[in-house]
Amino acid sequence: MTVVGPFGLSVRDQALEADVQTGLAAVEAGLLDATKSEVPFITEAAQHLVRAGGKRFRPLLVMLASQFGDPYAPGVVPAAVVVELTHLATLYHDDVMDEAEVRRGVDSANARWDNSVAVLTGDFLFSRASHILADLGPDAVRVQAEAFERLVTGQILETAGPRGGIDPVSHYLDVIGGKTGSLITVAGRFGAMMSGADETVVDILTQYGERLGVAFQLADDVLDIASDSHESGKTPGTDLREGIPTLPVLLLRAQAQQYGRPDDLALVELLDGDLADDGRLAEALRLLRAHPALEQARRDTVRYAEEARATLAPLPECYAKSALVELCDAVVHRAG
Repeated sequence: MTVVGPFGLSVRDQALEADVQTGLAAVEAGLLDATKSEVPFITEAAQHLVRAGGKRFRPLLVMLASQFGDPYAPGVVPAAVVVELTHLATLYHDDVMDEAEVRRGVDSANARWDNSVAVLTGDFLFSRASHILADLGPDAVRVQAEAFERLVTGQILETAGPRGGIDPVSHYLDVIGGKTGSLITVAGRFGAMMSGADETVVDILTQYGERLGVAFQLADDVLDIASDSHESGKTPGTDLREGIPTLPVLLLRAQAQQYGRPDDLALVELLDGDLADDGRLAEALRLLRAHPALEQARRDTVRYAEEARATLAPLPECYAKSALVELCDAVVHRAG
Protein backbone atom coordinates (compact mmCIF):
# COMPACT_ATOMS: atom_id res chain seq x y z
CA MET A 1 0.00 0.00 0.00
CA THR A 2 1.36 3.40 -0.95
CA VAL A 3 0.20 6.93 -0.30
CA VAL A 4 -0.57 9.58 -2.90
CA GLY A 5 -2.40 12.86 -2.99
CA PRO A 6 -4.15 14.59 -0.11
CA PHE A 7 -5.22 13.10 3.22
CA GLY A 8 -2.91 10.10 2.88
CA LEU A 9 -5.07 8.45 0.22
CA SER A 10 -3.72 4.94 -0.30
CA VAL A 11 -3.56 3.31 -3.71
CA ARG A 12 -3.27 -0.47 -3.79
CA ASP A 13 -2.08 -0.89 -7.37
CA GLN A 14 1.37 0.07 -8.62
CA ALA A 15 0.18 0.93 -12.12
CA LEU A 16 -2.55 3.24 -10.79
CA GLU A 17 -0.12 4.79 -8.34
CA ALA A 18 2.34 5.49 -11.15
CA ASP A 19 -0.38 7.04 -13.33
CA VAL A 20 -1.63 9.27 -10.53
CA GLN A 21 1.82 10.38 -9.41
CA THR A 22 2.92 11.07 -12.98
CA GLY A 23 -0.29 12.98 -13.66
CA LEU A 24 -0.01 15.10 -10.52
CA ALA A 25 3.63 15.90 -11.30
CA ALA A 26 2.60 17.01 -14.79
CA VAL A 27 -0.16 19.16 -13.29
CA GLU A 28 2.36 20.80 -10.96
CA ALA A 29 4.63 21.61 -13.88
CA GLY A 30 1.62 22.88 -15.81
CA LEU A 31 0.63 25.19 -12.97
CA LEU A 32 4.09 26.72 -12.83
CA ASP A 33 4.18 27.14 -16.59
CA ALA A 34 0.69 28.70 -16.69
CA THR A 35 1.58 31.23 -14.01
CA LYS A 36 4.67 32.58 -15.75
CA SER A 37 4.56 36.07 -17.21
CA GLU A 38 6.96 38.31 -19.06
CA VAL A 39 6.51 40.65 -16.09
CA PRO A 40 8.50 39.20 -13.15
CA PHE A 41 6.22 40.74 -10.52
CA ILE A 42 3.16 39.06 -12.07
CA THR A 43 4.98 35.73 -12.04
CA GLU A 44 5.87 36.21 -8.37
CA ALA A 45 2.30 37.08 -7.39
CA ALA A 46 0.70 34.39 -9.57
CA GLN A 47 3.00 31.66 -8.26
CA HIS A 48 2.65 32.78 -4.64
CA LEU A 49 -0.06 30.27 -3.77
CA VAL A 50 1.10 27.64 -6.27
CA ARG A 51 4.43 27.40 -4.47
CA ALA A 52 2.73 27.45 -1.07
CA GLY A 53 1.43 23.99 -1.90
CA GLY A 54 -2.05 22.72 -1.19
CA LYS A 55 -4.03 19.53 -1.21
CA ARG A 56 -4.40 19.37 -5.02
CA PHE A 57 -7.66 17.57 -4.30
CA ARG A 58 -9.25 18.56 -7.61
CA PRO A 59 -6.37 17.42 -9.85
CA LEU A 60 -6.28 14.14 -7.93
CA LEU A 61 -9.95 13.62 -8.70
CA VAL A 62 -9.32 14.37 -12.39
CA MET A 63 -6.57 11.75 -12.44
CA LEU A 64 -8.72 9.08 -10.77
CA ALA A 65 -11.75 9.79 -12.98
CA SER A 66 -9.60 9.54 -16.11
CA GLN A 67 -8.89 5.90 -15.26
CA PHE A 68 -12.33 4.97 -16.60
CA GLY A 69 -11.15 5.91 -20.10
CA ASP A 70 -7.68 6.61 -21.42
CA PRO A 71 -5.74 8.29 -18.59
CA TYR A 72 -2.99 9.23 -21.05
CA ALA A 73 -5.35 11.19 -23.31
CA PRO A 74 -3.85 14.61 -24.12
CA GLY A 75 -6.64 16.63 -22.49
CA VAL A 76 -6.49 15.07 -19.03
CA VAL A 77 -3.57 17.02 -17.52
CA PRO A 78 -4.54 20.38 -19.05
CA ALA A 79 -8.09 19.95 -17.72
CA ALA A 80 -6.69 19.32 -14.24
CA VAL A 81 -4.55 22.45 -14.57
CA VAL A 82 -7.62 24.47 -15.58
CA VAL A 83 -9.60 23.31 -12.54
CA GLU A 84 -6.76 24.01 -10.11
CA LEU A 85 -5.96 27.40 -11.65
CA THR A 86 -9.62 28.37 -11.29
CA HIS A 87 -9.59 27.21 -7.68
CA LEU A 88 -6.41 29.18 -6.95
CA ALA A 89 -7.89 32.30 -8.56
CA THR A 90 -10.91 32.10 -6.27
CA LEU A 91 -8.61 31.91 -3.24
CA TYR A 92 -7.02 35.25 -4.15
CA HIS A 93 -10.47 36.81 -4.40
CA ASP A 94 -11.79 35.07 -1.27
CA ASP A 95 -8.92 36.38 0.82
CA VAL A 96 -9.73 39.94 -0.23
CA MET A 97 -13.42 39.55 0.61
CA ASP A 98 -12.63 37.86 3.92
CA GLU A 99 -9.71 40.18 4.72
CA ALA A 100 -7.67 37.07 5.43
CA GLU A 101 -4.04 37.44 6.41
CA VAL A 102 -2.85 33.83 6.02
CA ARG A 103 -3.41 31.25 3.30
CA ARG A 104 -1.75 27.82 3.22
CA GLY A 105 0.62 28.80 5.98
CA VAL A 106 1.98 31.88 4.20
CA ASP A 107 0.90 35.50 3.99
CA SER A 108 -2.15 35.92 1.78
CA ALA A 109 -1.53 37.91 -1.40
CA ASN A 110 -3.59 40.82 -0.10
CA ALA A 111 -1.59 40.88 3.12
CA ARG A 112 1.76 40.60 1.35
CA TRP A 113 0.92 43.20 -1.29
CA ASP A 114 -2.55 44.74 -1.28
CA ASN A 115 -6.15 44.05 -2.32
CA SER A 116 -5.70 45.38 -5.84
CA VAL A 117 -2.76 43.09 -6.54
CA ALA A 118 -4.66 40.10 -5.12
CA VAL A 119 -7.78 40.76 -7.21
CA LEU A 120 -5.83 41.35 -10.40
CA THR A 121 -3.69 38.26 -9.82
CA GLY A 122 -6.84 36.20 -9.46
CA ASP A 123 -8.06 37.67 -12.74
CA PHE A 124 -4.73 36.79 -14.35
CA LEU A 125 -5.14 33.16 -13.26
CA PHE A 126 -8.68 33.07 -14.65
CA SER A 127 -7.36 34.34 -17.99
CA ARG A 128 -4.64 31.68 -18.09
CA ALA A 129 -7.18 28.97 -17.28
CA SER A 130 -9.39 30.22 -20.12
CA HIS A 131 -6.46 30.15 -22.52
CA ILE A 132 -5.75 26.47 -21.74
CA LEU A 133 -9.45 25.65 -21.82
CA ALA A 134 -9.86 27.03 -25.33
CA ASP A 135 -7.65 24.21 -26.64
CA LEU A 136 -9.86 21.56 -25.02
CA GLY A 137 -12.85 22.22 -27.26
CA PRO A 138 -16.29 23.85 -27.02
CA ASP A 139 -17.80 21.16 -24.79
CA ALA A 140 -15.09 21.73 -22.18
CA VAL A 141 -15.57 25.50 -22.43
CA ARG A 142 -19.31 25.05 -21.86
CA VAL A 143 -18.80 22.77 -18.84
CA GLN A 144 -16.33 25.19 -17.27
CA ALA A 145 -18.58 28.18 -17.96
CA GLU A 146 -21.51 26.48 -16.25
CA ALA A 147 -19.32 25.55 -13.28
CA PHE A 148 -17.97 29.08 -13.02
CA GLU A 149 -21.48 30.51 -13.09
CA ARG A 150 -22.42 28.18 -10.23
CA LEU A 151 -19.30 29.16 -8.31
CA VAL A 152 -19.99 32.89 -8.61
CA THR A 153 -23.68 32.38 -7.84
CA GLY A 154 -22.71 30.57 -4.65
CA GLN A 155 -20.44 33.43 -3.67
CA ILE A 156 -23.16 36.00 -4.34
CA LEU A 157 -25.68 33.98 -2.33
CA GLU A 158 -23.23 33.88 0.56
CA THR A 159 -22.64 37.62 0.35
CA ALA A 160 -26.36 38.43 0.12
CA GLY A 161 -27.39 36.02 2.87
CA PRO A 162 -30.67 34.12 3.09
CA ARG A 163 -33.76 36.11 2.18
CA GLY A 164 -36.82 36.26 4.40
CA GLY A 165 -38.47 32.89 4.92
CA ILE A 166 -35.46 30.93 3.59
CA ASP A 167 -33.99 28.36 5.97
CA PRO A 168 -30.38 29.46 6.66
CA VAL A 169 -29.10 25.88 6.60
CA SER A 170 -30.72 25.15 3.22
CA HIS A 171 -29.37 28.45 1.93
CA TYR A 172 -25.88 27.52 3.13
CA LEU A 173 -25.99 24.15 1.39
CA ASP A 174 -26.89 25.97 -1.82
CA VAL A 175 -23.94 28.30 -1.23
CA ILE A 176 -21.36 25.55 -0.79
CA GLY A 177 -22.85 23.50 -3.61
CA GLY A 178 -21.83 26.40 -5.82
CA LYS A 179 -18.71 27.75 -4.15
CA THR A 180 -17.03 24.42 -3.43
CA GLY A 181 -19.07 21.72 -5.10
CA SER A 182 -18.98 23.20 -8.60
CA LEU A 183 -15.23 22.80 -9.16
CA ILE A 184 -15.05 19.38 -7.52
CA THR A 185 -17.96 18.34 -9.71
CA VAL A 186 -16.20 19.57 -12.83
CA ALA A 187 -13.01 17.78 -11.77
CA GLY A 188 -14.80 14.43 -11.84
CA ARG A 189 -16.53 15.33 -15.09
CA PHE A 190 -13.40 16.57 -16.85
CA GLY A 191 -11.40 13.50 -15.87
CA ALA A 192 -13.99 11.20 -17.40
CA MET A 193 -14.70 13.46 -20.41
CA MET A 194 -11.11 14.04 -21.40
CA SER A 195 -10.25 10.36 -21.11
CA GLY A 196 -13.07 9.48 -23.53
CA ALA A 197 -15.07 7.51 -20.97
CA ASP A 198 -18.62 6.45 -21.77
CA GLU A 199 -21.25 9.16 -21.25
CA THR A 200 -22.88 7.08 -18.51
CA VAL A 201 -19.57 7.05 -16.64
CA VAL A 202 -19.21 10.80 -17.14
CA ASP A 203 -22.64 11.31 -15.56
CA ILE A 204 -21.83 9.04 -12.62
CA LEU A 205 -18.56 10.81 -11.85
CA THR A 206 -20.26 14.18 -12.20
CA GLN A 207 -22.84 13.19 -9.58
CA TYR A 208 -20.08 11.76 -7.41
CA GLY A 209 -18.17 15.03 -7.51
CA GLU A 210 -21.30 17.01 -6.67
CA ARG A 211 -21.88 15.13 -3.44
CA LEU A 212 -18.22 14.77 -2.54
CA GLY A 213 -17.77 18.51 -2.98
CA VAL A 214 -20.39 19.29 -0.35
CA ALA A 215 -18.91 16.70 2.02
CA PHE A 216 -15.47 18.24 1.46
CA GLN A 217 -16.66 21.70 2.52
CA LEU A 218 -18.62 20.39 5.49
CA ALA A 219 -15.49 18.58 6.67
CA ASP A 220 -13.65 21.92 6.47
CA ASP A 221 -16.43 23.49 8.55
CA VAL A 222 -15.94 20.87 11.24
CA LEU A 223 -12.16 21.19 11.07
CA ASP A 224 -12.31 24.95 11.65
CA ILE A 225 -13.79 24.22 15.06
CA ALA A 226 -12.54 20.77 15.98
CA SER A 227 -8.93 20.70 14.79
CA ASP A 228 -5.81 21.77 16.61
CA SER A 229 -4.08 22.77 13.40
CA HIS A 230 -6.08 23.41 10.25
CA GLU A 231 -4.91 21.56 7.13
CA SER A 232 -5.49 24.59 4.93
CA GLY A 233 -2.90 26.59 6.83
CA LYS A 234 -5.49 28.54 8.77
CA THR A 235 -5.59 28.39 12.54
CA PRO A 236 -8.67 26.90 14.25
CA GLY A 237 -11.54 29.35 14.56
CA THR A 238 -10.51 31.42 11.54
CA ASP A 239 -14.00 31.23 10.05
CA LEU A 240 -15.53 32.04 13.44
CA ARG A 241 -13.34 35.07 13.89
CA GLU A 242 -14.09 36.33 10.38
CA GLY A 243 -17.83 35.84 10.83
CA ILE A 244 -18.05 33.31 7.99
CA PRO A 245 -21.14 31.13 8.44
CA THR A 246 -20.40 27.42 8.75
CA LEU A 247 -22.73 24.49 9.28
CA PRO A 248 -22.03 23.92 13.02
CA VAL A 249 -22.74 27.58 13.79
CA LEU A 250 -25.89 27.63 11.67
CA LEU A 251 -27.15 24.48 13.40
CA LEU A 252 -26.42 26.06 16.79
CA ARG A 253 -28.36 29.19 15.85
CA ALA A 254 -31.30 27.10 14.65
CA GLN A 255 -31.39 25.19 17.93
CA ALA A 256 -31.09 28.37 19.97
CA GLN A 257 -33.99 29.91 18.08
CA GLN A 258 -36.15 26.80 18.27
CA TYR A 259 -35.56 25.78 21.89
CA GLY A 260 -34.29 28.94 23.56
CA ARG A 261 -31.92 27.09 25.90
CA PRO A 262 -29.96 29.63 27.98
CA ASP A 263 -26.58 28.02 27.23
CA ASP A 264 -27.26 28.08 23.49
CA LEU A 265 -28.38 31.70 23.60
CA ALA A 266 -25.29 32.65 25.59
CA LEU A 267 -23.04 30.92 23.05
CA VAL A 268 -24.77 32.69 20.16
CA GLU A 269 -24.23 35.99 21.98
CA LEU A 270 -20.55 35.12 22.39
CA LEU A 271 -20.24 34.35 18.67
CA ASP A 272 -21.93 37.63 17.80
CA GLY A 273 -19.43 39.54 19.93
CA ASP A 274 -15.85 40.53 19.26
CA LEU A 275 -13.89 37.35 18.54
CA ALA A 276 -10.73 39.29 17.75
CA ASP A 277 -9.94 38.70 21.41
CA ASP A 278 -8.02 35.41 21.69
CA GLY A 279 -9.64 34.54 25.00
CA ARG A 280 -13.17 34.96 23.66
CA LEU A 281 -12.33 32.93 20.57
CA ALA A 282 -10.83 30.12 22.67
CA GLU A 283 -13.96 30.04 24.83
CA ALA A 284 -16.21 29.94 21.76
CA LEU A 285 -14.21 27.04 20.34
CA ARG A 286 -14.34 25.16 23.65
CA LEU A 287 -18.11 25.49 23.88
CA LEU A 288 -18.73 24.63 20.23
CA ARG A 289 -16.55 21.52 20.47
CA ALA A 290 -18.81 20.23 23.23
CA HIS A 291 -22.07 21.24 21.52
CA PRO A 292 -24.35 18.73 19.74
CA ALA A 293 -24.37 20.99 16.67
CA LEU A 294 -20.78 19.95 15.91
CA GLU A 295 -21.71 16.26 16.00
CA GLN A 296 -24.71 16.96 13.76
CA ALA A 297 -22.40 18.65 11.26
CA ARG A 298 -20.18 15.55 11.34
CA ARG A 299 -23.19 13.35 10.62
CA ASP A 300 -24.18 15.55 7.70
CA THR A 301 -20.64 15.28 6.34
CA VAL A 302 -20.85 11.50 6.54
CA ARG A 303 -24.26 11.52 4.84
CA TYR A 304 -23.01 13.43 1.80
CA ALA A 305 -19.89 11.27 1.59
CA GLU A 306 -22.05 8.14 1.72
CA GLU A 307 -24.24 9.54 -1.06
CA ALA A 308 -21.10 10.12 -3.12
CA ARG A 309 -20.00 6.54 -2.48
CA ALA A 310 -23.42 5.20 -3.48
CA THR A 311 -23.28 6.90 -6.89
CA LEU A 312 -20.22 4.80 -7.74
CA ALA A 313 -22.10 1.50 -7.47
CA PRO A 314 -22.75 1.06 -11.24
CA LEU A 315 -19.06 1.47 -12.10
CA PRO A 316 -17.02 -1.68 -12.76
CA GLU A 317 -14.91 -2.92 -9.87
CA CYS A 318 -11.34 -1.72 -10.28
CA TYR A 319 -8.56 -0.05 -8.32
CA ALA A 320 -9.66 3.41 -9.47
CA LYS A 321 -13.16 2.82 -8.12
CA SER A 322 -11.69 1.62 -4.81
CA ALA A 323 -9.60 4.79 -4.65
CA LEU A 324 -12.70 6.96 -5.21
CA VAL A 325 -14.47 5.08 -2.44
CA GLU A 326 -11.49 5.64 -0.17
CA LEU A 327 -11.56 9.32 -1.07
CA CYS A 328 -15.03 9.47 0.51
CA ASP A 329 -13.63 7.84 3.65
CA ALA A 330 -10.68 10.25 3.68
CA VAL A 331 -12.96 13.28 3.51
CA VAL A 332 -15.05 11.93 6.40
CA HIS A 333 -11.91 11.16 8.38
CA ARG A 334 -10.91 14.80 8.19
CA ALA A 335 -14.11 15.64 10.05
CA GLY A 336 -13.32 13.12 12.77
